[in-house]
Amino acid sequence: MTTAAATVVPYFDLKAEYASLRDEILPALDRVCRNASFILGEEVERFEKQFAAYCEVKHCVALNSGTSALHLGLLALGVQPGDEVITTPNTFLATAEAITYCGARPVFVDVDAAGNIDPGKIARAVTRATKAILPVHLYGRPADMDRIMEIAAHHKLRVLEDAAQAHGARYRGRRAGSLSQAAAFSFYPTKNLAAYGEGGALTTNDDRIAEFARAARNHGQSHRYEHEFVGYNYRMDGFQGAVLQVKLSHLEEWNSRRRQLAAAYRQSLADVRVDIPLDDSRDECAYHLFVVYVNERDCVRRLLADRGIETMIHYPRPLHLQPAYVTLGIPQGSLPQAERACERVLSLPLFPGLQVEQVEFVAAALRDIAGRK
Repeated sequence: MTTAAATVVPYFDLKAEYASLRDEILPALDRVCRNASFILGEEVERFEKQFAAYCEVKHCVALNSGTSALHLGLLALGVQPGDEVITTPNTFLATAEAITYCGARPVFVDVDAAGNIDPGKIARAVTRATKAILPVHLYGRPADMDRIMEIAAHHKLRVLEDAAQAHGARYRGRRAGSLSQAAAFSFYPTKNLAAYGEGGALTTNDDRIAEFARAARNHGQSHRYEHEFVGYNYRMDGFQGAVLQVKLSHLEEWNSRRRQLAAAYRQSLADVRVDIPLDDSRDECAYHLFVVYVNERDCVRRLLADRGIETMIHYPRPLHLQPAYVTLGIPQGSLPQAERACERVLSLPLFPGLQVEQVEFVAAALRDIAGRK
């Protein structure tokens, strides 16, 4: 009988991150308690202003999750029952769920070599029912927004960025979150900018979108007990606003470290039989994840675990093949690039506290397991 190997390289280490921030976090939480500002309130408002400035937009509307941000973003863009929204199948379910919440239908198109939605395949998916395009900046790598926005303008469509993994990424010098009519962020605990619980935000330069989202998150209220429409309870907690302020002050440093580690991975894996998505030199990936594509992925993952290396899979099954969307009737083989990506993708350890020596250890193990090119 064998026992699991002790962890040598963790996939992520939230406990170590907290230890480094404890002296900043505890006073922030105490401030919330002393002010009894537990739902929305001053801490959330301060975070909204700071994150809007960081994303180089006019408005940030803080919410209780990234899924809520996607939902309100689509509603704000006018997505209604019977509409279609074009998106990628290579993403977390929430991207498509938000479309379904609106009563609309997700229309999946295939992905490019980097795993993002392929702009060359979007136009042929447009129908009379199409209302919007929902690209995802997968793993923190910006989608090709110039081409997407050109297609949207030609067909008179709206665009919502799913920037849940792209805090701080830049596309042609502009921040993710500022590239379309609106953008949805998640602050799930493992994100580059992470809450201590759930959290999300909608960013926009459009006053009307921001006004709608602020009312919709709070039961449709324009003023207290004046409900203009039936809304939602999508409010951010004061604790999360306080935590996110602390962490936002570190985000640039953390993202820089992620890029350094990604460069170390690329160098160390140069002779290994894995495929690594390429970055566009004009852009700046936030490296929420560092993924490789490898044959016999599940076997490789088990062998890495035997050496004490933790990994993850993002994502093992494309959305058009998920049981939740079987009613769309999209058979296997319809979106071959996404299907192959999901079969081969492997997320390697990546977080700011990771050491270059650990990166080299992971790379050496992969070289032994997958072989040299």
